[in-house]
Amino acid sequence: MTSAALATGRRRSIRRRPVGYLFIAPIVLFFVVFVGYPFLRSFYLSLTSWSGLGSPSFVGLRNFQVMADDPAFWQSLRNTFVFTGATTVLQTALPLLLAVLLNRGWRAGVLFRTLVFIPAVISLVVTGVLWQLIYEPNFGTLNEVFRTLGLDALAHPWLADPKTVLPALIVVSLWQSLGLFTLIYLAGLQGVNPDLYQAASIDGANGRQQFFHVTVPMLRTVTGVVVILNLINGFKTFDLIYVMTGGGPNRASEVLGTYLYGLAFGSTAGGVPALGYATAISMVIFVLCLAATLIQLRIARRSADVD
Repeated sequence: MTSAALATGRRRSIRRRPVGYLFIAPIVLFFVVFVGYPFLRSFYLSLTSWSGLGSPSFVGLRNFQVMADDPAFWQSLRNTFVFTGATTVLQTALPLLLAVLLNRGWRAGVLFRTLVFIPAVISLVVTGVLWQLIYEPNFGTLNEVFRTLGLDALAHPWLADPKTVLPALIVVSLWQSLGLFTLIYLAGLQGVNPDLYQAASIDGANGRQQFFHVTVPMLRTVTGVVVILNLINGFKTFDLIYVMTGGGPNRASEVLGTYLYGLAFGSTAGGVPALGYATAISMVIFVLCLAATLIQLRIARRSADVD
């Protein structure tokens, strides 16, 4: 190719480049307006003292220093980690097992798949109200079932006991998300080559060995996506817990989201909104979600390099 042809091609490339910028301009503008600016504004507010009225007063890192000595923050952080850890493990393992069973051609699979998925399309607020009624200690469905079966000793004020409130909320979260993650795994199983199972069977592998040595490795990418979604949902959880317990009793179910909300709208901190401090807590939630995502992506990249 002559130098003249190269120069012509370079000029055409330069002329086409502005057209490409025009195509990506809307999404860049959308990102800047609805993601970039709100994040930068939130980061600035996390360095201020602000009640929501008047102008924010810049205080530097004082909000984070107060956070380090705030027992309510540490309790909510601990509850957040417990809730996130439990839901991530359960909502990763159980959907995988259920998807494997459904993928084997269970006759009632379509009906069961529909029933399992229904909770995923119900609003979390509606889910919270529904399970409040189920857990209600006097006439709730769960305790009534125990009493009907003669198991009165098992009837319990599930949401009023600090020892049972968090496990009860974890059960609700599992019920609500089981169907969605099961369908994600089912979609992943459709891409697994059946010849792999046939070859494993010929080599003498039983069902359990096929699951651990064929199914699990082949769904590594899907599992990574499910884990990331569970971690992010767990760290930023709010609506379900706020509707069902409001963070009680005695902060036993308080998570970062509910504590942040109470600070921002004045139900904590003596009734005076503390939007600056609440925004600082939102920065902690952002860092937790970002760290979980980066760690999971790094693990997935290392696994891919090993393969």
